Amino acid sequence: MNLVELLQARPHSLSELVEASGYSRATTHRLLSSLVDHQLVRRDHVGNYDLGWRLVEWGRRAETRWDLAVEARPVLEALRVETGESVQLYVRHGDVRVCALAVDSPDELRTVVQPGARLPLDRGSSGAALTTRLGAQGWVASVGERAPGVASVSAPVIVSGEVVAALGVSGPIERLSEDPGSLHGPQVVTAAVELANRILASRETS
Repeated sequence: MNLVELLQARPHSLSELVEASGYSRATTHRLLSSLVDHQLVRRDHVGNYDLGWRLVEWGRRAETRWDLAVEARPVLEALRVETGESVQLYVRHGDVRVCALAVDSPDELRTVVQPGARLPLDRGSSGAALTTRLGAQGWVASVGERAPGVASVSAPVIVSGEVVAALGVSGPIERLSEDPGSLHGPQVVTAAVELANRILASRETS
């Protein structure tokens, strides 16, 4: 049996894990050492093995992504109808941002970002929304920063004080202008707050 699965119920000593897993003592110790190195398992104050902090972190991320997948689409679709532009949702993954969900503008001239696309954090409004503490206006805009001819405005999705995603509207500069924030910033902020509230509500009822 997987050592991590054994630790779900309670902490175990090395001897208990050897007996329950069926591995040799040397193999069990080697596997545990690797798991400890990767923070998947930790030693508690009496030397027993327990689940590590990285599993907690991964669990929180998985919970957030599940909430996003379920709750975000109607918010993105409503924002697309309201603005007429493409709408994307990004999450941070290390040093990049990943498109978690996108709905495209019905206009023939539009921006298209495929879900799963990995983009730099240091270019574009969504990258800034994920990494920068914004002022009272709550949104950040970019013009031609990530791609020539494209403008965007984004806002962070903040749940329990944590930025879990960035919601953004993007399109050609000729429609969004050189000041896309004035055009769509408040709408994006409202949608980001709505998504955050939906995520909180789904957690309270789950």
